[in-house]
Amino acid sequence: MSLKETINADIKDAMKNKRKEELTTLRGIKSMIMLAETEKGAGEALSEDAELKLLTKAAKQRKEAGDLYKQENRADLAEKEFAELAIIQKYLPKQLTEEELRDTLRTIIEQTGAAGPQDMGKVMGVASKQLAGKAEGKAISTAVKELLAK
Repeated sequence: MSLKETINADIKDAMKNKRKEELTTLRGIKSMIMLAETEKGAGEALSEDAELKLLTKAAKQRKEAGDLYKQENRADLAEKEFAELAIIQKYLPKQLTEEELRDTLRTIIEQTGAAGPQDMGKVMGVASKQLAGKAEGKAISTAVKELLAK
């Protein structure tokens, strides 16, 4: 079942059970999918990769907005953003723990033959593709820098 079909089914379920916050979030995701599908040059259906990028982007937006609202002492708005983030994360792959991320990156560093910080681009190219949706780019970048510095 594609992401769009899953979202549609969950929208119906949220409507039946009167879960307003979930319904709003799911409609936003559906809107993003439909916009991506109608973009110039897009195929009929989105690939899993494109779906993952959309969800990751939506999750990142909610997290950043929630953090910003928290800094501005707007707990009501921050709570709403974090609630939406939790709903979006249900559709994303399980995030790697710090240790799992480092183990995976050590393997990638061995595979690419990276020797030091000058090889960061080589490692990041492989790591960002392999870990897409499983870890944030910033976390990957930070861990790669630390591992290559040793």
